[in-house]
Amino acid sequence: MNSQNTHKTIDTLVKDHVVVRIDSDQKYTAEVQAGKHQFIADEPETLGGKDFGPDPYQLLLSSLGACTAMTIKMYAERKNWDVGHISVQLNHSKKLEIDENGTETGEKIDLFERKIQFSGDLDEKQRGRLLEIANRCPVHKTLSGTIEIESELV
Repeated sequence: MNSQNTHKTIDTLVKDHVVVRIDSDQKYTAEVQAGKHQFIADEPETLGGKDFGPDPYQLLLSSLGACTAMTIKMYAERKNWDVGHISVQLNHSKKLEIDENGTETGEKIDLFERKIQFSGDLDEKQRGRLLEIANRCPVHKTLSGTIEIESELV
């Protein structure tokens, strides 16, 4: 079966889902089909990619940032609060885990840093409430919860 037929089979099976393909003639450049939207993901040149698109962690951070901003915007609209421009800056790193005695365990954990800014006129109580709402965005809840990934070869 050639790759053209394989792509059609996979696309038919999961047309409403995200499909990611890397063709045999590509290094790490991946074509992403998310519903009706298409874009490229890639690794940076330092990791052997061609840097044609965001890397996987940038995509993950983008999901968290977009969900955060959208969730805040929806809540603020319901409350008629002037949030103005919403900006969410994100970073991902690894840090050593510290146990209850303050001792490094040798295990690394993922750290997501998120800085949220508003240009609108909000008091401290409103700002605090919007931070609570940000922590309730669906992607934040997914990343903070217990996650299972079921994989199978088809």
